[in-house]
Amino acid sequence: MGKGFAMRILVLAAAGGLLVSLAACGDNATERAATGGVGGLIVAGPIGAVAGATVGAATTK
Repeated sequence: MGKGFAMRILVLAAAGGLLVSLAACGDNATERAATGGVGGLIVAGPIGAVAGATVGAATTK
């Protein structure tokens, strides 16, 4: 395993942390799903948007 693999893992871990932190923004499930979707879109594209919206909707405060 080279430097490229380690860097890719580091970037994915940071992106996952960002996704989870953005997914909890909002007062209700709809707002949390929307902010999670936008955060996921920025971090990982269309698949990230779906994942972010799912995590955002499932997050409770």
